[in-house]
Amino acid sequence: MTQIGGLISQRFTNLKKIGSGTYGIVYKATSKKTGEIFALKNIRLDSVDEGVPSTAIREISLLKDLRHPNIVRLTDVLHSNRKLTLVFEYLDHDLKKYMDSLNSPLPVRQIKSFTFQILRGLAYCAEQRVLHRDLKPQNLLINQTGELKLADFGLARAFGIPMKAYSSEVVTLWYRPPDVLLGNQKYGTSVDIWGAGCIFAEMYLGKPLFKGRDAPSQLKKIFTKLGTPTKEEWPEMTELPEWKNFNPKECKGYSLRDLVPSIDDEDGYDLLSKMLQCDPNKRISALDALDHDYFNDIIQND
Repeated sequence: MTQIGGLISQRFTNLKKIGSGTYGIVYKATSKKTGEIFALKNIRLDSVDEGVPSTAIREISLLKDLRHPNIVRLTDVLHSNRKLTLVFEYLDHDLKKYMDSLNSPLPVRQIKSFTFQILRGLAYCAEQRVLHRDLKPQNLLINQTGELKLADFGLARAFGIPMKAYSSEVVTLWYRPPDVLLGNQKYGTSVDIWGAGCIFAEMYLGKPLFKGRDAPSQLKKIFTKLGTPTKEEWPEMTELPEWKNFNPKECKGYSLRDLVPSIDDEDGYDLLSKMLQCDPNKRISALDALDHDYFNDIIQND
């Protein structure tokens, strides 16, 4: 407990390490005052000169204004002893660990519910002009009642109109859209829809749909499976910065029914095809996706 400072030990008890990464360590802890369980994201501040990491500043500044049932709640920020601790509501699992624990694809009803909640969180982010930019199963938290929340906004950015140029070094590789892989820096909310589509397919498959080693191999995986877009299908593709370096082979691709055979209805294939459009201008918006027929039974029961 002394590792994360006296301020933490004064306010929390039953600290248990539940994760770690480049930012520091995540603990599960109980509030001494209320008995409520929280997740403490402890960020190391290596030196006084370097200050607070930009990812932490970004996450704090965005999450303090984002209030939605499908976005993790930041409840407090504690700063002491060269350590910064973000206090979040606690959820039981991330989606990756949950899927691994089942050792099999998720039930269809659960896939529908989780996908709907992802899109509902993204629709709210879009309304608030926020790009998440790192959607992956590890950054989706779920609790025992089936609630899902978007988390880890360290790579998130607020956006305006007209769109500015953003870094193309975003989104974990397997969930990065082809336009960003090709160096597109003027992207919008479509960057998150592609990631959501990859996760949608992964919940049915029980494994990632596109699993490359680096950007070129990731693009090759996408075009081999979905087909290499033609100039007519994606007019701006050949104008992207990395197009000439990539020089892709023409591939016919496969139908989504072959790629994700466990989807059991046409509505599911239709929604997935609209989310996994290589041309970002053709990807469905989160708001429109929520109205898709695939979710009819979810909406009727909610």
